[in-house]
Amino acid sequence: MGKNVVVLGTQWGDEGKGKIVDLLTEQAAAVVRYQGGHNAGHTLVIDGEKTVLHLIPSGILREGVECLIGNGVVVAPDALLREITKLEDKGVPVRERLRISPACPLILSYHVALDQAREKARGDAKIGTTGRGIGPAYEDKVARRGLRVGDLFHRERFAAKLGELLDYHNFQLVNFYKEPAIDFQKPLDECMEYAEMLRPMMTDVTAVLHDLRRSGRDIMFEGAQGSLLDIDH
Repeated sequence: MGKNVVVLGTQWGDEGKGKIVDLLTEQAAAVVRYQGGHNAGHTLVIDGEKTVLHLIPSGILREGVECLIGNGVVVAPDALLREITKLEDKGVPVRERLRISPACPLILSYHVALDQAREKARGDAKIGTTGRGIGPAYEDKVARRGLRVGDLFHRERFAAKLGELLDYHNFQLVNFYKEPAIDFQKPLDECMEYAEMLRPMMTDVTAVLHDLRRSGRDIMFEGAQGSLLDIDH
């Protein structure tokens, strides 16, 4: 039976997780991102060339390694597609080897606006978030109201849920934080474009992991952020 190896940080981040994952990936059949978002930054240096990865698993730079993004990851589609393009410009065949769970929660423009508005309102007592919408996206997931990657492929359902979410979040932005409301049409049009670019990479990540386990292959789970950043600490 293959091994399941989890690499995580036990401090506040920047422990060198990406480098350790890259070192151990030589023995892995697949590398999985299972939590966090594009606020992570894993720096790898291979053959003297520096690459910083935010959403894509570190195994993407190793030939023959499957790369999976599981449903615990919050995905900003614009950030993911930019990262894919940068790697493909370097000759890395990302779309051939990256697979994404349709159950991943989406980070959209209203999450970013809320994140930044909250930090601004806290003033000197601000938390120090990256302002990329990570926290608000997880809030929507836990509250069972968030949009997921799989919703992108059903336009009418997506539009209906997006409208409800904008009503909810715009109320906070306008009335509590005194910030401008997020428009409905622009994020809808953008997301429909993202859908067609992401569609070929969709897969049942859970099924892939079960198949890898049954075949006795080693799987690497790549953590993001540090344990001591947890709200319980």
